[in-house]
Amino acid sequence: MSAPIVVTGLSNREFFEAHARPGRIGLVGGSEPANRLIARAQRHLDEGGAWSHWSHAFLFQGRRADGHHWIIESDLDIQRKIIRLGVQENRIAKYTDDSAYPAVGVIDLGLTTEQEQSALGHALELASVGTRYSLREIVGTVWALRHPKWQPKENLLGQEKAFYCSAFVRHTLGRAGVNLAPAVAEKNTTPEHLWRMPVPHTKWLMVRDKKPSALRQAVKGVRERISKRRSGS
Repeated sequence: MSAPIVVTGLSNREFFEAHARPGRIGLVGGSEPANRLIARAQRHLDEGGAWSHWSHAFLFQGRRADGHHWIIESDLDIQRKIIRLGVQENRIAKYTDDSAYPAVGVIDLGLTTEQEQSALGHALELASVGTRYSLREIVGTVWALRHPKWQPKENLLGQEKAFYCSAFVRHTLGRAGVNLAPAVAEKNTTPEHLWRMPVPHTKWLMVRDKKPSALRQAVKGVRERISKRRSGS
């Protein structure tokens, strides 16, 4: 696994401004419970059982006429009166909240212009035909993470015309002739697999100290009170 270039002292917005380019891979780790569950599930990929930094992956599309960097991703996007489940285009501003996304990363594969156009063109095609987000496949991937012999095999809950985030990134770059994780089935690919890819690449990483969740803080407080009472008795 290639060592990352560690970045400090920037906001997420500044980090992406410095490293976002068309065809590069973006990774984020969210602080919400659902994101932390995804990070925890990937601990099986680490010899020491460390949680992954990552809960989501996407493909950078480039800067548009509005001056913003845009991405293509497969995601669950639920806003007031609007629900989008699947491959979609969004501004990178979606991930510039420093507290909501304390871990951010960018991977540069050094794609040729032809490879970049092939990957982005296919990603846009998947968006245009309404390719869905696959929650079922995430369950199948979690099973494969817990039982490594299943990782090279087809996802047990695989669906046609559906991808979750990192499988979508793997698929689109595969169309450009780049196999990011040869030992893992396409639809068992996690964000951590992308981060650990054996393909030559350059990557940048920025991780902030994560604040304990409210639940963890409450549990810690209860344990401290119990410990004090026992020591005083």
